[in-house]
Amino acid sequence: MPTVLSGRALAVTATATALLATALGAHTATAETAAATTDKVLVIGIDGTVLDRVKAANAPNLQGLMAQGLTAKSTLYANPMAATSSGPGWSTIATGVWPDKHGVKDNTFTGKNYTAYPDFLTRIENAKPSLNTYAAADWEPITSTDAGGPIFSAKVDKRLSLKGDRDGYGTEDPKIAAAASAELQGQNPDAAFVYFGQVDGAGHSYGAASQQYLDAIGRVDVMVGQLLTAVQNRPTYAQENWKILVTTDHGHTDAGGHGGSTIQERGTFVIAKGAGIPAGSVRSDVKLVDVAATAMAQVGVDAGSAIDGIALNAPDDNDPFDTLRPNLQARVDETGIPAGVKGFTHTPPAGWSIDNSKMGAGGVTEWAGWAFATDEFWSQSQRDQWRELNVRSRDVFAVADSDEWDDKSHTGSYDSTLITPKWAVTGGTTKNLTFQTHYHHEAGQTAQVLVSYNGGAPTVVKSYTADAVAKAESLTLQVPAGATDVQVRFRYAGTNNWYWTVDNVKFG
Repeated sequence: MPTVLSGRALAVTATATALLATALGAHTATAETAAATTDKVLVIGIDGTVLDRVKAANAPNLQGLMAQGLTAKSTLYANPMAATSSGPGWSTIATGVWPDKHGVKDNTFTGKNYTAYPDFLTRIENAKPSLNTYAAADWEPITSTDAGGPIFSAKVDKRLSLKGDRDGYGTEDPKIAAAASAELQGQNPDAAFVYFGQVDGAGHSYGAASQQYLDAIGRVDVMVGQLLTAVQNRPTYAQENWKILVTTDHGHTDAGGHGGSTIQERGTFVIAKGAGIPAGSVRSDVKLVDVAATAMAQVGVDAGSAIDGIALNAPDDNDPFDTLRPNLQARVDETGIPAGVKGFTHTPPAGWSIDNSKMGAGGVTEWAGWAFATDEFWSQSQRDQWRELNVRSRDVFAVADSDEWDDKSHTGSYDSTLITPKWAVTGGTTKNLTFQTHYHHEAGQTAQVLVSYNGGAPTVVKSYTADAVAKAESLTLQVPAGATDVQVRFRYAGTNNWYWTVDNVKFG
């Protein structure tokens, strides 16, 4: 059966690709010249899909979206925040917040908090009831009350829920595709979510490295083409500005399965096509929570600080740590990290510095004092010690890790200080110091934020004495009279204790 379906996919998707390249590509130009008048969004969810296998599959529609838009690869949390399972994954995508907020840790949905953190279609309904919303899925918890759901609430104008078997052949997926295509073409949805489940089924049955898994991606790609064709065949399409997003809830191992903390199971992606998104662009700072933020922003709903996500078109926050990505190095002493992963450097961005005058000698090279690293690199240095929980850092972040540093012989202890540039201030004013942090505490280590004005002695303004897991920090500072500049220090000390990460440091 997979061979027959895959052969049919070749014929169908060739036509769909041509339509996508001409119609959707031409529409982008139309939207960008302000001809479009109505903003709309379609989010397509493909369960358990590995991005590298999408690239290897016969998937011209998905690959066409990547060529004409954005491809962004990222990684998930792991336990104890949540398992790399569908319940937490789709809840994160739908709500735009991480599991420590929406409360779903596994597929039992125990602890769900959708009342405080509703799905993006419900938020759109609450903000703009006149807009039409639609959700279709063949995994019951997404759109029905079975098995702990629904993730998308009853406030959504129209929901279709089918019972998918996830057997690798996706007998319900074509029904979802047909119904959703009819809705997209013949009705008037402003924001829609459509889910396909069979790729995950193939992963469980055959593994992500199998031909059957590639065949499942190919079959779903045909259905993605159906949706795209339905959109471009709308009678009012020329007056509309559509944004298309494709995403997944978790990855799969080569042998099949997910739920654990390997980088394969934690792998996710966002593909996005639409006005303002450069063709063929690749980003490393996009997270799953950004899907909800982008969908809402597309139809004029700003969730602001109510969610963790950031819309793809939001202005760049110019985090200086992210500028270091081209300079990242491969492993030196960390043999557990794949050799091809470039993910650390000790060279700070312009204006920043590191004081290692009190650091011991030796230890693991990668973590000898404050370093700058990516999640893919740092979390693979040692799994299942909460490094995977650093979900609020994006792209490159600063990390001090005495635990990993201690894994190689050394003299002395770990004591390193990360120092910001000097920022101009006005005496007598109040300023906020904000940053993302992930701190794992143990007796015997210290983590301090210190502030100095006009080159004076640093003063401690924050000491961490307990875990601060994936936290957005905000410290209010009273600038003393006569001060004209301020400098911030992050000092971490310990030996074979835990770690501290800092990202997106802002003063203003």
